[in-house]
Amino acid sequence: MIENIRLSFQGIWSHRMRSFLTMLGIIIGIAAIIAIVSTIQGTNKQIEQNLIGSGDNNVEIQLYQGDYPLEFSYEPVPAGIPVITPEALEEIREQEHVKGASLYRMRQDYDGVYYLQSSLSGGCVRGVDDSYFSTCGLMIKNGRGFSSDDYARSKKVCILDENSKKVLFEGENPLGKTIEIRQEPFVVIGVAAEKEAFEPVIHSIDEYYTYAENTSGNVYIPDSAWPIVYQYDEPQSLVLKAENTSDMTSLGKSSSDILNQYLMTEDDSVRYKSEDLMEQAKQIQQLGQSTNMMLIWIAGISLLVGGIGVMNIMLVSVTERTGEIGLKKAIGARKSSILGQFLTEAVVLTSLGGLIGVIVGIILSQIISRANGIPAEISVPAAVLSVVFSMAIGIIFGILPSYKAANLDPIEALRRE
Repeated sequence: MIENIRLSFQGIWSHRMRSFLTMLGIIIGIAAIIAIVSTIQGTNKQIEQNLIGSGDNNVEIQLYQGDYPLEFSYEPVPAGIPVITPEALEEIREQEHVKGASLYRMRQDYDGVYYLQSSLSGGCVRGVDDSYFSTCGLMIKNGRGFSSDDYARSKKVCILDENSKKVLFEGENPLGKTIEIRQEPFVVIGVAAEKEAFEPVIHSIDEYYTYAENTSGNVYIPDSAWPIVYQYDEPQSLVLKAENTSDMTSLGKSSSDILNQYLMTEDDSVRYKSEDLMEQAKQIQQLGQSTNMMLIWIAGISLLVGGIGVMNIMLVSVTERTGEIGLKKAIGARKSSILGQFLTEAVVLTSLGGLIGVIVGIILSQIISRANGIPAEISVPAAVLSVVFSMAIGIIFGILPSYKAANLDPIEALRRE
């Protein structure tokens, strides 16, 4: 086998240009597949990050009526929906793979938050418990967080995020200033920011509507102060942090089931549901996969053409080396050794083309990534599979020439030479 491989490289090197042109179809096909798969994987990862964020693994569970979240700004609270009890929250926290869980209430207030003449139009007011910031990966950038005294005494204090600070204060230091939430004064005690800031990559208006979150910002108040500006005993939403991204869907479903056990409403359409971001990511990814699969099939056709080229050049090689084959058979070489020699040469030729194709594909994917801003992630399994597939092409398309060489009559071969 080692001798056959050595002879194969020797034959390829002695006909360098012919060998390169023979491998060109394999190189183009493998390079195209590697570039396409790398782009697909990179784009899918970007979609997942855009929807889920940079590793926060948070799942939000809200009350839905049918397919839409309940909006308490315009509708009364349905009867039979209790607040989430500490026992229910503890049951959720005790689930496997749950790193944290927190309760909150939220209103998107279009005309209720002011500082002097500045309005936080479309911003969100969130009434949060004492574990909300740690669960959501938020840290206090300036000022302080909520204290136990703030919760115990329902103090009218608030924390802004970077967006709400920018909209309301326009570069002014907000700490100690008073804003109005539904005409109630709240003192700003801190500014919060994400521990790991992440900005979704947006290439089109469709992606903007899919990914872009509320840019007006958030105002956080203690949940005990919520009734001062909104309703008493308003149902809460839940946010939980999963250990891994893959656990988000299952934990969202199981936590929703726990909360739904406590509902006593007669309206069966009112249920707690989780926002299944993983499912959204899969749906968006599937939109482009049909087109990408067509591109892979087209690249596969070039591999087929390359395989035919290998078979053609191997048949030419058999014709050129008729005398060599006849001499080997005359001195006792078996059919299997002749077959093995030419089959090895075909496999080496296509494998070498496969390796070059992988390298070209990696370079091509990086060029596409930088030119178009599309992320690329190299798939090691795809690279290995491509080389193996190129070897298989060498075996499949090398069988006929090898079989022809092995079955040459030595007398006829020497006479023809």
